[in-house]
Amino acid sequence: MKLLNLIKFSAILAVGIITSPSPAAELPVGPEFRVGGFVLGCQAYTFHRFTAFEAMEKTAAAGGKTIEFYPGQALSLDEKQTKVEPNASEETIAQLKAKAKQHGLLIVNFGVVNIPRDAAGARQVFEFARKLGVRAITIEPSADQLDLIEQLIKEYNIPAGIHCHPKRAAHPDYKLWDPDYVFSLVKDRDPRFGVCADVGHWTRSNVDAVAGLKIFEGRVISVHLKDIKEAGNPDAGDLPLGLGVTNVKGILRELRRQKFDGNISIEYERDWEHTVADIAQCVGYVRGFADAEAKP
Repeated sequence: MKLLNLIKFSAILAVGIITSPSPAAELPVGPEFRVGGFVLGCQAYTFHRFTAFEAMEKTAAAGGKTIEFYPGQALSLDEKQTKVEPNASEETIAQLKAKAKQHGLLIVNFGVVNIPRDAAGARQVFEFARKLGVRAITIEPSADQLDLIEQLIKEYNIPAGIHCHPKRAAHPDYKLWDPDYVFSLVKDRDPRFGVCADVGHWTRSNVDAVAGLKIFEGRVISVHLKDIKEAGNPDAGDLPLGLGVTNVKGILRELRRQKFDGNISIEYERDWEHTVADIAQCVGYVRGFADAEAKP
């Protein structure tokens, strides 16, 4: 009987090891995945007219070191019916990891994903994130989902950042563009529950992006980095970093001050078919910023 109990205990322990929370959020990121000290790459939505494999190829070609996947993108030219989504097979996850490794990219994030309202569906998102090995997920939840999401953040040790889209007069009930409102949702919760600071959408909403980052000090989970033509205009177009009205230098300085070590994803929403050169210019801007700041 004692031997049988030992066997049962060993089996339970083995399952516990297999399903243990993801350690990715706590692992240090090496210099090979950094640009100017920042964990920098692309949000795959930048290449949403292409496949996930092509998004990784283009990110690497532009000098990015990380990739943030989004739900629904086709896997590859050979497997267009296979999607990057929470119900992806083990084989699909293995293919994504192998392709990222081939191009020297670190998979850092998954989003923006709408968390299902049922517990099983929400858990599937976190389980997919754990298997993919991401450092965080990016979400746009409703207020009544926060307790369940916080529970899963704790269980899986996977941080979650609340993302926003621009403020629009046609959607007065949408409030995630407002940093003060989002902070009110997370301020008393687990510190791994914070914001994905989309500094371009904040600028489109006439929010000072640096001030927004200050509100979330200690809770900036990730950043979507973009520069835009005009503040206060939800439809303002993107420009390469440094050419628009977004205070990119101020943002990078503030992230440095906060000792932010999450991922920064360049999300470039313009000229969808031919973006690699502009994204390379964005990567170069961050590298040039770091070089300039390092000079005495």
